[in-house]
Amino acid sequence: MLYPIKVVDIELSRPLTTLDGLDGYMGVQGLVRFHGAPIGYVKAPITNGHCTAQTLSKRILEDHSETIINRLLYNGLSLPLGRERLCLEDLFDVPPPEYKGKLPLVTVAVCTRDRTANLAVCLDAINQLDYPYLDILVVDNAPTNDDTKKLVETYANVRYVCEPRPGLDWARNRAVIEAKGDIIAYTDDDVVVDSGWVKALALVFIKHPEVMAVTGLVVPYELETEAQVLFEIYGGFGRGMSRKWYQVNRGNKMPWKFLGTGQFGTGANMAYRRSVFDDIGFFDPALDVGTVTNGGGDLEMFFRVVKEGHTLVYEPSAIVRHRHRRDYAKLRTQIANNSIGLFSYCIRSLFAYPDECLSFLWILIWWIVYWNLRRLWLGFKNPTRFPQDLILAELKGCFIGLTRYHKARHTAAEITQSFGEQERETEEDVDSAPYPIFSDPIFPALTKEEIQKVKTNPGMAVRTVDLREPLQALTDVKEYSSVRVFVKWHDQLLGSVDIPNPDRGISKSRLIEVIVNQFGMKLLEVNLNFSRYYCYTQAISILTNHYKVTDKETDLLTCLPDKIPISIIIATYDRPQDLRRCLCSIVAQKYTRQLEIIVVDNHPASGLTPPVVAEFPDVVLVSESRQGLAYARNAGFVASTGDIVIATDDDVTVPPDWLEKLIAPFARADVMIVTGNVLPLQLETNAQQCFENYGGLGRGFEEFEVNGDWFESFSRHAVPTWQLGATANAAFRASIFSHPKIGLMNEALGPGMPSGVGEDTYLFYKVLKAGYTLIYEPSAYVWHKHRTEMAELHRQLYNYSKGHVAYNLTTWLQDGDWRGLVQIVLGLPLAHLSRIYQRLRGWSDYPISLIWLEMTGNLAGVWSLWQSHLRVKREGRIAKGVGSRESGVGSRESGVGSRESGVGSRE
Repeated sequence: MLYPIKVVDIELSRPLTTLDGLDGYMGVQGLVRFHGAPIGYVKAPITNGHCTAQTLSKRILEDHSETIINRLLYNGLSLPLGRERLCLEDLFDVPPPEYKGKLPLVTVAVCTRDRTANLAVCLDAINQLDYPYLDILVVDNAPTNDDTKKLVETYANVRYVCEPRPGLDWARNRAVIEAKGDIIAYTDDDVVVDSGWVKALALVFIKHPEVMAVTGLVVPYELETEAQVLFEIYGGFGRGMSRKWYQVNRGNKMPWKFLGTGQFGTGANMAYRRSVFDDIGFFDPALDVGTVTNGGGDLEMFFRVVKEGHTLVYEPSAIVRHRHRRDYAKLRTQIANNSIGLFSYCIRSLFAYPDECLSFLWILIWWIVYWNLRRLWLGFKNPTRFPQDLILAELKGCFIGLTRYHKARHTAAEITQSFGEQERETEEDVDSAPYPIFSDPIFPALTKEEIQKVKTNPGMAVRTVDLREPLQALTDVKEYSSVRVFVKWHDQLLGSVDIPNPDRGISKSRLIEVIVNQFGMKLLEVNLNFSRYYCYTQAISILTNHYKVTDKETDLLTCLPDKIPISIIIATYDRPQDLRRCLCSIVAQKYTRQLEIIVVDNHPASGLTPPVVAEFPDVVLVSESRQGLAYARNAGFVASTGDIVIATDDDVTVPPDWLEKLIAPFARADVMIVTGNVLPLQLETNAQQCFENYGGLGRGFEEFEVNGDWFESFSRHAVPTWQLGATANAAFRASIFSHPKIGLMNEALGPGMPSGVGEDTYLFYKVLKAGYTLIYEPSAYVWHKHRTEMAELHRQLYNYSKGHVAYNLTTWLQDGDWRGLVQIVLGLPLAHLSRIYQRLRGWSDYPISLIWLEMTGNLAGVWSLWQSHLRVKREGRIAKGVGSRESGVGSRESGVGSRESGVGSRE
């Protein structure tokens, strides 16, 4: 699992800068914001402890250009003046409109129990809130000591209340009773709030009087451990970067998908009008942490708010940062408790609202079958980075949750009997009357009868707006449940958009938001009178120019430092002339770093290799008598001392600048393999030309990279690692050979074994399965001497065909990857039939005789893999880190070269 990951904020209204001091991190996850509003996440690599501004700019524009354009358009339409056109260049410095009206008092409630270290960090962040009217309340739930009270006493502006009844929902209800504010904003003690958190929540309540609950965006505070990264892969607490509205008329059935109210938000970031509790009641104390249900209190309250006809809004600009569980065991417990809490909430609501009974039963079945059993099946069929034991823990929690609520309800009744009903414990007077709804002055207050008429009236108002004119709120539609707005630019009609109207009026901000989301790039199209594609291209060009970063130090930051030692491994088998040409080209490399060259003699009994190696005093010779390219390469890997280990073949020659180009991508911490292009040295014979028509060893002239996401993207087909390059030209970070999930090459695969090939592609497979990155760098090319005779080519293609089957069988047998079996049973036969069809139609000149040869090789693959495993069982495997022949590693030939003589510098 790739961790730790550095979590940062990136503000696009300021110049992008290079992030420094990132040594030890595998990557960066940035929350991209524009004038404080979240745009989305960007994931970027780290090179030599830096994440360059150029890298950030490139990744942000690749992932979020359209969202940035929409934000610019939103700000442009918000300007109070009329406009002849919308020009993106002029909108980068235009901030979103700022609310200048009256702000209500907000009670910030932190419910806690015996976690003073977390609470101190939480309160420090709350004291940095950019909001003038705060009532900060800490509810100490059934404490075992007075540490929390002592801590709160050190904050002059924080009130302390003790709630002796154990259970988070008892504490939340205490906050309702004790709150002074019209709005109650809840957060947890393991959360660090953003400075604009409360203001973003309050503005939703102010501008939309029908809104009774608001949830916000929860992002990770850190991603330092495997458990924290896994929780984000699981889904985390975030619910996206777009505002969402949830509302159902009271008495109506809710859409069954709404019953999974976890999509609405989480209890770590939620706020309510205090008056809503007078209407729908308090939190259910039989739910959530501190009871046997372990959760569900927030989910049940979200459901009840919407079910009772109120509006809930998810507002991503209200941001908090959550400190996920750092320990794997605690993560497993948390995920199990999530299911227990969900099912407990569903059981509670199923009996409380019988009209939703079938919908709740369906959501429970969906959660078990689709969310859990389906993922278990996918994980069984295809290896994934998310552990199966976490899915099993969640599935187990589903069945436990079926019975927990009734037990918790009995316990809650006993607590009530012991402690009595909750009452106000402080002497301060708080008005118990319903609190007023703070609203934008453009919307006059409605009576209850008028509100009910709005909710039951199916009528739709029709209005027209001209975008050239300053946009205004629609205040004359209070009697309609929705509004159809026709949008035009001068005399050009752009289209229409339907807007629900629970607020008995459409605010200016919501009107603009809906228009931008609906029309987007079309707003630029009317400006320029060109095609949408042209306008989009122009907009991207403007963004690129605006966020273009020039940094003279970039090349220095992205080059692999000279202090990193390199080892080159050349495996050979009685080809002295080829080996001599290969070594001549390698020693001619231009480098200034420590370089070790190791030749592994895979047939020492012949005596052909040592005389050639003796011609190169700085080259080290290692003997490995067990035949097989994987044996030879593993012997070289184990004997090497470099941090980066390069594998190449004796029938390869390299240009003078090959080395530095091949190893440069290792400046990124997440890169474990780099492959390069393999070009034909000659195409003089029919055999050489046929091999190139077959596909050769090159993989094109465009750079690409793949990682764990790419590995998991093939849901039905085998992972095509054979498309990523070959070990005739490949470099590896040496640490992978001792990695518990990767290790050395599989000696049962590869040339020299009955299986034929596959040792390199299987190593690629294991690295990607572990979540790391492989980069193909075509500029680091080598020249390969293809087989000149057809008989040699036939043997080569036959071995390739056996090896392809052996590789896919290995992924099935060793890794439980059923995609490999599907490739053998379906993929290969269909591919062969397709190629035969193309040849018969004259669309290909690849000989049918070679296709038939490949098919016979495929048929021999299973038996060949079995024979290879028997040989490895007899001869033993090579163990990483063991340097003696007896332990499975070839011994060095004395007098040929020493490790000291293999390290030097060459200008």
